[in-house]
Amino acid sequence: MELNHTIHFAADKQCRVTIGSWPEVVAPYGLLLRTIAIVDSKVAASCDLYEYFHEVVVIEGGEGVKSIDVARGLWESLVEVGADRHTLLVGVGGGTVTDLVAFVASTFMRGLKFLLLPTTLLGQVDAAIGGKCGVNLGGYKNMVGAFSLPDEVVCDPQWLRTLPEREWRCGMAEIIKTAIVGDAELFELLENSTLEMVMSDDDLLAEIVARSVAVKCRVVNEDFRESGLRRVLNLGHTMAHAIENRTEQYSHGEAVAVGIAYVARMATDRGELSAEDCGRIVNLLERYGLPTSVELDMESLQEAMMHDKKNKNGEIGWVVPRNIGSMI
Repeated sequence: MELNHTIHFAADKQCRVTIGSWPEVVAPYGLLLRTIAIVDSKVAASCDLYEYFHEVVVIEGGEGVKSIDVARGLWESLVEVGADRHTLLVGVGGGTVTDLVAFVASTFMRGLKFLLLPTTLLGQVDAAIGGKCGVNLGGYKNMVGAFSLPDEVVCDPQWLRTLPEREWRCGMAEIIKTAIVGDAELFELLENSTLEMVMSDDDLLAEIVARSVAVKCRVVNEDFRESGLRRVLNLGHTMAHAIENRTEQYSHGEAVAVGIAYVARMATDRGELSAEDCGRIVNLLERYGLPTSVELDMESLQEAMMHDKKNKNGEIGWVVPRNIGSMI
């Protein structure tokens, strides 16, 4: 099983994605560069990070952290402590924290080196990988951002052992999405497993994370700037972002699950996905305790979806499964 992948952006810029022990990866950087870690408060409370970083800034995680105001506060803090272009920023936390840190690093002094240490399942299999960063604006997701690769992303499964069950379920939504997009064998593996098995079996967890990372890195390498193929990774996200805009009842992973189920049913109605594969997709989401529908006004959701970044000429753009492992 491949535990190291590389995402290429240009001849002089690439990102290594490693599945393994984060202290082993981080330690050499601290010998050469000043390291400032920006850390989710939940993580900071459970780990002594001062042993590994010169300075630690603790922030609250959650979707609210992805804002221009929080980014501005971090930019000002970096100025106050005298950070320069030889400073290494390290984002430690879930997907919202790694998104924010990547955005701050990419814009401060026109770009600092940075590492990402995702500590949630969703972060390790999706959010921290691929070089997209950004903050929300006006209640809409990731409206201000950039494509910017970290020097390295380290997915250490040991971070996941302290996660509450809901966080595991949220991560499973992105893993199921990844399986639909590009790994039919992973989909079958999930069908033959349960959430309890994933949470308790280190080998099973390692394989699921590794296979998910491999799919995402493969797609990103073929289309870094999301001009074509990479859009398949947005399966379920058009609806998900609208749900998140209209209610705080659902987490990102839960909203993605609803979005996947919605698109699968729509594809079946249009004759683009078999009823059998649609049933397998919906059943797998429910197998991992994820919602597959919401009681929200469809007209309101459609209005929110008009702000989706995949839209073109005022029309909503959909990512649709053709079968399990293939997309259009």
